[in-house]
Amino acid sequence: MRNTPHPFRLNLGFIVHQEVGYKHEIPFEIEKYQISDDLEIRNFKGVAIISRTPQGLLVQGTFSGESTLECVRCLKELKHNLSWELTDLFAFNEKSVSESDLVMGEDAQIDLQPLLREYALLEIPINPICKNNCKGLCFECGQDLNAIDCGHKNISEESSFSALKDLLEE
Repeated sequence: MRNTPHPFRLNLGFIVHQEVGYKHEIPFEIEKYQISDDLEIRNFKGVAIISRTPQGLLVQGTFSGESTLECVRCLKELKHNLSWELTDLFAFNEKSVSESDLVMGEDAQIDLQPLLREYALLEIPINPICKNNCKGLCFECGQDLNAIDCGHKNISEESSFSALKDLLEE
């Protein structure tokens, strides 16, 4: 468990001097962490396995957590479970760098936070929906149509494409 201000900044100097093939596991369990301005993760759990290779340190990990999103239809908050894996190489020097373009600093520290953010954001749906049959908001008055029928006619029913909706029901 890492409850430091920078829990994903790791000092790996002790691995750099090990033999090729050496592995070290680093577990993570954090109740709540603001990983960036646009992403807070709760119940964050995971393990990073750091392996010494000839080129650098290979970081492999499995992580999970929960984030709060907003339904694109009704604008209510919803909890979304995230689960992802990552594999990246932190090269010892510029000539060993891989396509990820990660180089370990001279202080033998790496910061996993930017990687964790990128991989976590890939797990967030583009259009999160609270439930499949969410009716959204009324186009005229803004009422939540899941809670109350305001009586206004739905614009989508007047659309020239509304006949296509019947094909989906067949």
